[in-house]
Parts: sequence; structure tokens; C-alpha cells
Amino acid sequence: MGKPFLLPLIALIISALCGLVHSGDPYLFFTWNVNYATLSPMGVPQQVITINGQFPGPWINCTSNNNIVVNVFNNLDEPLLFTWNGIQQRKNSWQDGTPGTNCPIQPGTNYTYQFQVKDQIGSYYYYPTTALHRAAGGYGPINVHSRNLIPIPFDKPEAEFNVLVGDWYTKGHVTLKKFLDSGRSLGRPDGVIINGKSGNEVNTWNFIPGKTYRYRICNVGMKNSVNVRIQGHTMKLVEIEGSHTVQNVYDSLDIHLGQCYSVLVTADQTPKDYLFVVSTRFTKTMLSSTGTIHYEGSNIPASTELPAAPGNAPEGIAWSINQFRSLRWNLTASAARPNPQGSYHYGKINITRTIKIVNSASRGEDKLRFAVNGVSHTDPETPLKLAEYFGVADKVFKYDTIQDEPPADAEDHITIAPNVVNGTFRNFIEIIFENHEKSIQSWHLDGYSFFAVAIEPGRWTPAKRANYNLIDAISRHTIQVYPNSWAAIMTTLDNCGMWNLRSVSLERNYLGQQLYISVLSPNVPSATSTYCL
Repeated sequence: MGKPFLLPLIALIISALCGLVHSGDPYLFFTWNVNYATLSPMGVPQQVITINGQFPGPWINCTSNNNIVVNVFNNLDEPLLFTWNGIQQRKNSWQDGTPGTNCPIQPGTNYTYQFQVKDQIGSYYYYPTTALHRAAGGYGPINVHSRNLIPIPFDKPEAEFNVLVGDWYTKGHVTLKKFLDSGRSLGRPDGVIINGKSGNEVNTWNFIPGKTYRYRICNVGMKNSVNVRIQGHTMKLVEIEGSHTVQNVYDSLDIHLGQCYSVLVTADQTPKDYLFVVSTRFTKTMLSSTGTIHYEGSNIPASTELPAAPGNAPEGIAWSINQFRSLRWNLTASAARPNPQGSYHYGKINITRTIKIVNSASRGEDKLRFAVNGVSHTDPETPLKLAEYFGVADKVFKYDTIQDEPPADAEDHITIAPNVVNGTFRNFIEIIFENHEKSIQSWHLDGYSFFAVAIEPGRWTPAKRANYNLIDAISRHTIQVYPNSWAAIMTTLDNCGMWNLRSVSLERNYLGQQLYISVLSPNVPSATSTYCL
């Protein structure tokens, strides 16, 4: 980032923060010291990113409309950014923490993030977006509770547990980055961790017989979907990524990269220990890890026989798609809701634009890259949003490098360039993700929630709209796309800013499978547009 930008950037940030003051809503203040530490999440000593000495990092426990202020001191030897996965940053993409919106926090310096969890509830997490820092940890949970006056659609549980699960590599993030920079793939992860632990360092949750507990489970991994199940117990699903759900009961749940599910588990079994099992999905070799549920007053160990996992492809994919179709939005619950164009009936809103997204892989010049509609994103030195704000976008990137319909040769030829799509403020759009590859994909959209209206095998055509759930699809921020399948989402572009649409797979994201959607408000006065561009 060039020096001429520093003073305007400081003025810009101050102006942005002034625009974010909400005097009637409480403020929560956090100070984070980010360091490296040598830990052994899988029994092998390696460099891990800690926050205030913790891995996973500190818990952000807040209430809808709270203002969050996080002062981050970067004690690493590399620039650093954090993003707040699922927090919509209303009119505030300056705080989103992606390389397209923020200058990174330089080593030995600090930066203060300030944002409001405006009209949101639910289970989320944060993580670092720079380099391959996510492979070294640095992540932690975010819980947003409903305000006291707004009832939740279930009795208050005895306790709540944050469970951050995901695959893990025992090689350090510096080594993994060298793999990708040299054109290689990351390969298969070494295992699965639960709250930063695996193997002998198991997690234990204490149950009182007859009581009910809430688990907030997020897949913070790098490559694989996971399945979660508990010996002898069922899980009642109550929330997905900020939306209360129809309360179906499941023996196991597929949770894909970047997704967060809340379940209720009742201690209604014979008092003893039971295993909480997390295993990878759709992989040749299943990797797994366990935690322990311990009933108070019991000294009977858990059975070593793990509950069976769902099958893999092709039957497992059909099973997983059917589970997706069973997920429904609880329309009777009292909570913050998306309100596109003044209507909860999203199925009756006219679609103004359809964008089809096709992911692809290429080994041009013997180096692995991933692309969206034939364009592999690269981050310029100047963050995209700053270039746009200062009127130098034409010197940094081009708008609409990709078209709404991918060209016929999009999977054969890859162009490496910043990938920015123009979005029209308040348009109600449909995005189709079409996956022609053999691996499952997971996509996340910053700045918004969207209605996940359909997932099906094969190729999408306009006739497939007849199969959409236009009544009670989950409003969420991350969706999976199975091999040789498609997924459809709908959202209204009512949040101006520069927003990242990305693959949640670490190597795919790092090697270009992402883009930004620029949404400008034509009606925002210049005096306030500093935080609303």
C-alpha cells in the first residue's frame, strides 16, 4: 500500500467510525494480542496463531445490535487481517477484514475494528484472511443472542457449548503456503480437531441427567465437509447461521466448510460417558476425532464403538441432499429477519438478475489455479474498496471481468486478474453455483444472508426454478455445492459496499476461486458515503 494513501485512509476510517456510533446500543470492548505459539493440536509440535494466549481465540458473546470494538495488536512477523464470518457489517464493509476491503495490520502495529451486529442473532466465528494464516488457527466463536424482549422458540438450555471443528494439517502454514505458491496442492489433511484438540487431548462436556444443552457447531476447517453425531443421542436442530429452523431431530448432521449449526441435546440416556464424533465426508479415507459427554455421578466409560457415519458417494451425496431439503426456516419464531423490498415472501419478488457461477481448476504453466467463470482472482496491492473510494479503480481493477453467463471455454482457459462484479443497489438477484468438478464446493457471501432455495444434481436450466423452495428456505450465508451438481440462492443487494463471494476451501480461495461484488448506493450523500460505498 503506497504512502500517499495513509493519511486519507486514516481520515476515512475516523469518518467511517463516526458514522457507526449508535448511542442507544451497548458497546463491548476487546483487546487482542495476536502471537505465534508452539502447540500440538494433533500431537505434533507446530506453530499456531493464538489470541491472548488462547487457541481457539476469545469468545465474542454479544446481543443483537451490540457494538463490538476489537483492538488487534499484531505481534506476528507478517501482515494480518480478521474477518467476522456471517456478520453482515451493514453499510460498513470497511470493517469486513478481507484483502479487498482493508489494508492489513502490519507487524508490530495495531488496528481497531468497530462494527454493530445489527438485527442479527445466531452462531458465527472469526478467522484470519491473510496468507494461509487460517491453517495456523487464529479463529474463535461469535454468539449473537436475541434481545431480552424477543422470545426464542425453545426453552433456555442448561448451558451452551461452542464447538469449532474442522480438518487440520500438522505442517505449518508457511510450509503449506510454499506448496501452493509452487503450484502444488495441499493434499489430504492429517486429521480432525475439535476446539483445537485431538487424540489424547479430548474435549469433555458435563451433563446433568434430564437437562438440555445447546451446541453451537461451526466447521472452521480447510478442505472437507464433516458429519457430527453423538453416541446414543439425537440432536434437535434449532438454528443455522442466524435463522431459527423448524425443529427437526437428526441422528447426524452434515456441516460443510464455513457453516454453523445450533442443536439441542437432552441428557436422557443411562448415566455414563458418550462420544461426540466428528468425521470427514466424501473422502477416500475418513478422518475423525471425538469429544466426551460425561454424565454427572457416573464413572462408566464410553463405548469404543462409534456410531456409523452416512455413506459416501454416490449414496452419501443423495443422503446429504435430502438432509439439505429437510432444513426449513421457522416462520413463527420471533427474531431478526431479512426483509427484501418490504416483503418476507421472497418467492414472490421479481428476479432482476441471474448470475451463474462455474468453478474450475487449471494447471497453466504447471501451476495450480482455481477460477470463477474463467477468471482467477488476485488481490492487488491497493485494496479494491479503497481504489473505488479514491476514484482510481480504473488503475487497479476492471469491473465485470466475468459475465453473468460463463463463456463456453471458461473451464479451459484461466485469466488471472482482480475479479469484481458490479451490483445494483436493492436489486433482488439469483446466483446459480454450478459445480462440474468431482469435489464438493462451499461458497460464502459477505455482507448478506441469502435464501438457499435449491440444490440438485446435474446442470441448471431456467426450468429448474419450478423445484425451488419459495416459502421457507433457510436464510443463511454459506451453501454447499455437491460434485456435478448445482445450487441456487436468492438475495437482495440492500447493503452497499464491496463484498467478497468466496470459496471457503482454503487452497481454492488462496489460488483464486473468489470474487467481489461492488454495490454502490446512488442515493447516499457524499458526506456519509465514506462508509456506505
